[in-house]
Order: sequence, then C-alpha cells, then structure tokens
Amino acid sequence: MAMAEEPQRGEPILRLRGVSKQFGAVSALTDIALDVHAGEVVALVGDNGAGKSTLVKVLAGVHQPTGGTIEFMGAPVSLDSPGEALELGIATVFQDLALCENLDVVANLFLGHEISPWSLDEVQMEVRAWTLLKELAARIPSVREPIASLSGGQRQTVAIARSLLLDPKIIMLDEPTAALGVAQTAEVLNLIERVRDRGHGVILISHNMEDVRAVADRIVVLRLGRNNGVFTAETSNEELVAAITGASENSVSRRRARKLEEMDT
Repeated sequence: MAMAEEPQRGEPILRLRGVSKQFGAVSALTDIALDVHAGEVVALVGDNGAGKSTLVKVLAGVHQPTGGTIEFMGAPVSLDSPGEALELGIATVFQDLALCENLDVVANLFLGHEISPWSLDEVQMEVRAWTLLKELAARIPSVREPIASLSGGQRQTVAIARSLLLDPKIIMLDEPTAALGVAQTAEVLNLIERVRDRGHGVILISHNMEDVRAVADRIVVLRLGRNNGVFTAETSNEELVAAITGASENSVSRRRARKLEEMDT
C-alpha cells in the first residue's frame, strides 16, 4: 500500500490532534489528526457523512470543536468565528462560491475589503485585481466583466483569487471542480497548483479521485468521522476506495499480509 510517511520538512502550518465534534449525542468527528505544510496540497476525501464538511467548518470557525487541539504556526489557537479564522490566516472557498452575479470581477474580489471604504479607489483596486489574476495566470477576459457572464471555471478562479487577497497561510477548497466540464476542471486544477507554488497550504475536499491524484501531495481519508489512512497520489483507486468504504479492514489488509508472507519465503 502506498502509505505516505510524515514529511520531514519543518513544522506544519496547521496541526490538529484529537479534534472531535459532537452534535448532541451524535459524534461527527472523533480524534482527528491532520497536518498541513506550506506549499503542499492535502486532499481530504471520504464518503458522504465521513465528516469532511464538519471538519472544514471547524477550521473555518463555523463550528467549535468539543475536544482536541488546533495549532497554527506552532501555537494553540481557538477558532471561534469565521472572522477569527480568516484573520488568523485560514481562508475558505465554499462550494456555493458566494459571488454577486450582478457585480463585476473587481467588485467581487474586494467586496467587504475595499481599499478605501469611504472613498473607493477604483483604479488601485483594478490594478491590484489584474496583478493578482496575472500571477495566477487566470483566464479572465476583463476584471470589469460581470460574474454572470463568466464560465464555471472562471467563477471558481475569481472565488479563489478573492480568498488570496488577505494572503492566508491555508486555503480550503470545497469541491472546486464539481459540475465543471473537462476544460474548466483542468483550468481550476492548474490554478490550485499555482496557489501551492505561491507557498500556501491547500486543503482540497473532493469526490473526484482523478482530480485528487492530479494535484494532491497527500490524501487523507476520513470514514465515519475518524481518520482512516494517509496515502500518496500513487495509491491505486482500489486501495483508496477500500479505505473510503471500510473495505480496508479486509481486502487491503489481506493483500498486505500476502506480500509480507512472500517476502519472508
């Protein structure tokens, strides 16, 4: 099995240990461990109900954990609200994107973060928008283009670019390629690689194993709210599906046992 070893480079930006979340009598997360380093993409995968969305909302400050510790840049932190998470350096692009279709790209990028809120500096915002989009090699025809006229991939690009304005350390992307065509998916995956190359840590939530393999440095599997393995992009689909569905307790473990027996003979 292509299990990933813990990276040896420095301390992680984000470290979770024993993180749990309960909703009444229901345990949505139990004893979760997760590390994310600068300049790497960590894919978070699992079946429906595995706890992915709950974990994202814990890190985004929407839900507060009922147990465990979260360390950011080596120090324990408490993420009590989305504003605190963002101020700390954790940005989230949710699946609905939360873009205003009647506004143009510049307005969406700076909505709520206008450079001069009392007297909007349109020129400065436009220049900064173009600079950021060029750094990301984004395929946006014009920063004055209304969001309503953009493709799904271009909208995702605008949402990701907006998350970078405050220069976060960690960016979480929730199903960024869902409902996109082949060309648009490739555009977004290329963008994720460029975000990683800028030194950001990326947490990618996706059901698409091909997309995950294309960009992920490590693949973290959740099952029934618990960790169920850390894998590399070279791991076979069979092994990943086994870990996601719980079959890893039989087929994968038996395969590993057979290999060990062959090595001993």
